[in-house]
This record gives sequence, structure tokens and C-alpha cells, in this order.
Amino acid sequence: MSKLQVKNVLVLGAGKVGSTVADMIAEYHRIPVTLADQRTGTPSNDPLVRQITLNVEDEAALAGELAAHTVVINALPFFLAARVATQAARLGVHYFDLTEDVAATHAIRQLSDEATSVLMPQSGLAPGVIGMLGGHLAGHFDELYDLRLRVGALTRNATNSLRYNFTWSIDGVINEYCNACDAIVNGQLVSVQALEGHETFTLDAEAFEAFNTSGGLGTLCETLRGKVRNLDYKTIRYPGHRDAMNFLLHDLRLIERRDLLRQVLEHAVPHSREDVVIVFASASGMRGGRFEQETRLGRVFGARLRGKDRTAIELTTAAGVVGVFELLLQGKLPRAGFVGQEQAPLEAFLSTRVGHYYQGLGVSASSPSPQELAEA
Repeated sequence: MSKLQVKNVLVLGAGKVGSTVADMIAEYHRIPVTLADQRTGTPSNDPLVRQITLNVEDEAALAGELAAHTVVINALPFFLAARVATQAARLGVHYFDLTEDVAATHAIRQLSDEATSVLMPQSGLAPGVIGMLGGHLAGHFDELYDLRLRVGALTRNATNSLRYNFTWSIDGVINEYCNACDAIVNGQLVSVQALEGHETFTLDAEAFEAFNTSGGLGTLCETLRGKVRNLDYKTIRYPGHRDAMNFLLHDLRLIERRDLLRQVLEHAVPHSREDVVIVFASASGMRGGRFEQETRLGRVFGARLRGKDRTAIELTTAAGVVGVFELLLQGKLPRAGFVGQEQAPLEAFLSTRVGHYYQGLGVSASSPSPQELAEA
């Protein structure tokens, strides 16, 4: 497939992740970026990143900006995803976003039949790169039994009772802790409850726990249905976090009052820029007539980008979408319609200019799986 020529990129949302996406495109691709946000940003003389004020709920203004760009990367809250994608599809603009929201992705998928451009939601870390990793490992087995995917965005110094500080969106955390989760159990596509499926394990002598959260698998369950016995996604946290959140959500019934839950968390749980992202995957099945297991483990820490300190979650999320954007430029993705993350080849992604952020995923890990190390 021929390479795609892109003259400019529109990034919606000038928050921490959106600004990192814009700077990553400028740094690694030298393509002009328009960074749009409802709030007026600090004036900048950056020759590659132009900041503008834009209210995406103004359909005429949104359509005008979309029409002037080849690609849009949506880093706005999940509830705005379908609105932006609808306009992008109508105008033939290639669309990417970072949402973990299942309903938003379903709505975007409904646009794909008539789309003349790419519609690729869920392009961050989880969903996103974890789906590529899962699809990659699944292809290594003649018969796939179990595929376990685990991701954690953790503060390096958790001192409160929740054993947690916010390293990314409060709304995103609430969404994944409250909504139902897709999984495959004994070959059947099922819906399981968030915070359930609790397990404890160690990686490099450090204790962790993991439990079900919503949205992390993207479309992987649909892709692997009928091809794997068991598939699940769980979020990694420090031990004790799940019980504390379960008390808030279910014992105090704040799951029924998400606005109040947000107020409580925003008031009581600090944000932290001292973070680490852990990505772990384990696959087992038959290969060459023998029962085998393959694992991958990656840890990512913060670093500087274009003169600014970036957190691990900012870098991994931004690299997820900038990497698939580069695959589109290279002609390694379909040119139109809905694209799931597992359709992006992991090896090609790791070879992109931003693939080095995930370099640990390129080789088998020596650490055993959570199931092997799970404690009673």
C-alpha cells in the first residue's frame, strides 16, 4: 500500500496527554500540528504546534477545523468521541482517539460502513497497545488456551490508604471502575463486573494486585472469539486499593452517584507526576505439539520531550496513538473504515519512531505469569 501524504494534524484537547501527542508528532515527524482546546492556551512561538481556541460543541466551528486538516487525533473526554468522529467521517478526515468507553466505540463503529477515511478509536495504551500485544501473542500458538493482559499506571510513591494517586483522568478511572467488562470464559463471550476477578502476584519481587476493569480490551474479544478459551484484561494496582474502592463504590453505593464519587476522589486523592506504567501479558497454548507459555513485560518511566518533563502515562498513551498514526502514513493500515488495535502489527508499531517507549515488549519476559504466582 502506498504511503499517505499528510500536511497537517488536528489534535483536540490541550491537556497533558493532548499536548504530549502534539509535541510527539512535532518532534518525531516534523508535521505542523493544530492543538485545539475550549480554553485559551498560553501564547506560543512554536513553529510546529499552533494553539487555537475551539468549542467542539459548536458544530460549524468543529467542521471548519476538521475540513482544514487531513488527520484528527481526539484527546477530549470520552463523551465527546462520537460527536467528533461523526463529523470526521462525514468530511473524510482520518480519525483517532484514546477512549476506553465501549459505548462510544460502538457508536463510531456504526459510522464505518460508509466512511472514506480511517476510524480508529481506542488508540492509547489500554485499549490500544495492549490489544496489539494480545493479537501478536495470539498469533504465536497453534491452539490458544489462555490470554491474560495486565496494565497498571501507578504512582511510584503511594502513601494514602487507597495506595493510589491519580496519574491520569479521574473520569477515565471512574468509567473503567464502574462499567461492565468484556471477557471470554471457556470460549464464550461474557460480561464480568469491574473490581471482580481479584488476584495478587509479584513482579521483580514487588507485590501487586489486579482486578477487572472496563474497556481495556477494545475489540479484541470480538476478534479472538472462537480462537481462545479464556481472555481477560485487568488493571494492576498496589495491594489494598481494590478493597478500598469496593467500599466506596458498593458499600457506600457511590457507583449510583458518580458525580459525588468524582467530587470525593478529586478532593481526597492527589495527582502525582511520579509514575510508572507496567504492561504485562501472558499467553499459553499448544505450539508445535507442546503446551507452552509466552510472556511479555514492559516498564515505562517518565522522560523529557521537547524540553518538558512528561509522565510515563503521558508518554505511553501518546506513543500509542502517534505510533498507529505513523503506520497510517507508512501505508501499513487500511485507508478507510473501522480499524481495531489488534489489526496494527506489533512489530511494525515497535519499529516506528515512537516504538522505543515500549521497547520491553519486543522480547519474551523472564517473569512468570500472575496465575503462576497468584496467592490464595
